[in-house]
Amino acid sequence: MRLLKSFLILLIVSVTSLVVLQLVGAFAGVGSAWQNLIHATALHAAAHGLPLVLALILIPFSLWVGLGASLREMLVLALASLLLMLGGSLVVTLYNTYLNPAPGIAALLLSVIVITLFRRTEAGSREPVLRRLFGQRLRPEIFRQLVDGELPVDFPGEMHEASVLVCSVHNHVELMEVLKPADYVSLMNLYLRTASDFLVDVGGYLDECSGESIRVIFGVPLAPQGVLNHAAKAARAAIDLVARLEELNRECDNRWQQRLDFRIGVNSGPMIAAAYGGTRLGRYSVSGPVVDFTRHLSAACAQYGCRILSGPLSYEMASETVEGRPIDLLQRAGSRRRVELYEFLAPKNSLSPERERSRDQFWKGVILFRERKWEEAIKAFASARIAGIPDRVLDHYLERVERARRGEDELTPEQALLAEAV
Repeated sequence: MRLLKSFLILLIVSVTSLVVLQLVGAFAGVGSAWQNLIHATALHAAAHGLPLVLALILIPFSLWVGLGASLREMLVLALASLLLMLGGSLVVTLYNTYLNPAPGIAALLLSVIVITLFRRTEAGSREPVLRRLFGQRLRPEIFRQLVDGELPVDFPGEMHEASVLVCSVHNHVELMEVLKPADYVSLMNLYLRTASDFLVDVGGYLDECSGESIRVIFGVPLAPQGVLNHAAKAARAAIDLVARLEELNRECDNRWQQRLDFRIGVNSGPMIAAAYGGTRLGRYSVSGPVVDFTRHLSAACAQYGCRILSGPLSYEMASETVEGRPIDLLQRAGSRRRVELYEFLAPKNSLSPERERSRDQFWKGVILFRERKWEEAIKAFASARIAGIPDRVLDHYLERVERARRGEDELTPEQALLAEAV
């Protein structure tokens, strides 16, 4: 709507200016000079008013294209249009007719001038600034909502509650050792493109995309629309991303005989969202302990044997839309704060009866483990196993039970690092 209003205002200004120039005869001198230059003085002029009509048709086209283009693109298009008009005037002379290009040239100049002046205003600079900050990292509809909205484009820094999703690859070293550099880059780019395109399409903001990981934010810069909150959107996106990347792994297996060991962390809470950096590297991003802890969750997935590891608030906010199970209860040394970690399994009510039974038995086993009832915990975990289906999280807990029975239940280095990050 903001773009349409701006377009209509600029159209009215440009058309009015062009008509005034025509009425005062501003095009006569330019037209005569061009007519003499191409030796067309003996030719009869085109229908009276035709050059002005063509110019009036050109103005809205030029303005609409110019509003969505960069300054350099706009100048290139204007120059190309100018050459086409002059060339068209020359072609018309072959039919013993002279077509004055002056109104069309004026229409182009007016379009460039009014757009340039408009972009110096607060309203006109809004879209270029937002495009510099967000680029292609937002779904087009969401970006258009930002442009048409009322949020200030300087983004000085505000505390927002949002959800972070980090997807990282854990077998970089192995892949680099067995693949040629070009094949390694092709594989990683295929992964990055597949994951980032999907996460942006489902409404996330692509905050970071590097050779090792992807970080996507749900809930900023705009709150999610619809019935799902930002954590529920992040949880569903994580579950669906696992399915897409498993499919991608089959393609990687066929092409390179290698697979990606990807892990996903999801965490929710308060974070500072702002425009960070300067004119060269400035972009919109988030920061804070919640963001940092998500990276630790993604890294810890391999320790527990799961694909998706979630913080407590994410699970609480998404529990109505996804199925999950507890993974660990962390407590930092010297602190009373305890943080429960969860694994997202599937969309709500999509587990088969056998998997529901397995999930419930696993949950029971975790409770018995925390109550230090070792034998009962082992029975519950054994009952949770589904024949023929590997479950590394279940194996992890059975190993922990055995260590605890021997009095060796201290935290692993990975768990200690995660507990320190709580």
